[in-house]
Amino acid sequence: MNDSRVPYMLERIRSAAADAHSMISNVSKQHFLQDIILQRAVGMSLLMASETAAQLIKAFPEFEVEHPEFPWGAMRGMRNRIAHSYFDIDLEKVWATAKDDVPDLLDRLDLVRHWRAQGE
Repeated sequence: MNDSRVPYMLERIRSAAADAHSMISNVSKQHFLQDIILQRAVGMSLLMASETAAQLIKAFPEFEVEHPEFPWGAMRGMRNRIAHSYFDIDLEKVWATAKDDVPDLLDRLDLVRHWRAQGE
């Protein structure tokens, strides 16, 4: 198994999630709910993060097993809702995810950034 792509994929998840969070860091929820461009930008960033997470656990299922501290199910669910619901996306959930859940995800990603980097 070649797991050299794991750090790359983790960084892509981190980058997209960080983008989603930073886009709303100085924005009120009310503004977010009224700004369709911001909604779509944040939604797309969350979709990118969650799609990469889905690809990661498909390619490296042992990573999911070894790291149960990640909300894998929630990330898959967010990906599916954004990718398939289009006009029925729950903007309250998108806001809460980007504002409240992403910082914890970023912390977890920082802890495993160098997964198996030293031949574990």
